[in-house]
Amino acid sequence: MSTHSSPAEPTPARDGNGAPKVVAEGIPSSVRPDPHADDGRRPVAWLHIVAPPSYGATPSVRSWCSCGRDIFAAGLTRALALVEDHEQHRTLCPLLDQRREAA
Repeated sequence: MSTHSSPAEPTPARDGNGAPKVVAEGIPSSVRPDPHADDGRRPVAWLHIVAPPSYGATPSVRSWCSCGRDIFAAGLTRALALVEDHEQHRTLCPLLDQRREAA
């Protein structure tokens, strides 16, 4: 039996505990925060606006919320009215109000 370890096996640590080395000696390792960490916030109300670049094209807007609201409007006048209505809903929605109180 050979006293040399094979290349496929990790080398035991110097303290003898058998744990493999993660980084080379003398090289500092840094643990970075998870870029996708969950901060507890969730989207509740959405506003999707489609405004084609052509002057004659018809804009459309969809406003929906986790409370069950889902409204669609097409045409400039109706789209602008729905944008204003969406802003008003954000101040009155019970789900958004609960989130403000919790914050």
